Amino acid sequence: MKEVLIFITDGFADWEASYVSSELNKPGTGYRVKTIAIDQEPKVSMGGLTVLPDYSVKEFNPKFDIAMLIIPGGTQWREAKNQQAKVIVDYCVSQDIPVAAICDATTFLGNHGYLDNHRHTGNTLPYLKQGAPNYRGVQHYVDGQSVRDENLITANGSGALEFSRHILERLGVLEGDGLNEWYEIFKKGYFPS
Repeated sequence: MKEVLIFITDGFADWEASYVSSELNKPGTGYRVKTIAIDQEPKVSMGGLTVLPDYSVKEFNPKFDIAMLIIPGGTQWREAKNQQAKVIVDYCVSQDIPVAAICDATTFLGNHGYLDNHRHTGNTLPYLKQGAPNYRGVQHYVDGQSVRDENLITANGSGALEFSRHILERLGVLEGDGLNEWYEIFKKGYFPS
């Protein structure tokens, strides 16, 4: 089975990867979700959920069969210690492994140059520019809930469903009518109000 890694930090936005992780972990998808962090100490999400990472940056083994790296946002992407995530992102980019980032994780990507040559979005352009002083991708910024460009998926903090839809489509877990039906159910509910 291929692994989809979710990079977590203390204060990670737990809901931003929850829609997609539950779909990826279903039997028959060919994927399993694992978590990775800067170390293997428990991480506490914004919602108060404690997660023990499966892997750490220090023990990262490039022989893993990684299908994608998902990076939720959160409250600590601007902290120096979390910049260690760059090791995993660099590896994925060098191996053409898709990277998906949402909310303030897009700011992390922008600050490290990953958005400079790809269409992308984030919480807003002013927010991205303020939070990522090294960001040089203004000409590729798109006002959108989620944007997919080659192996890069980005989303703003209110676009978790659109972000998930792009991930499921990119990994071939859901496609066409099945993907549209999934999205419509979660976006509008069984009984629209």
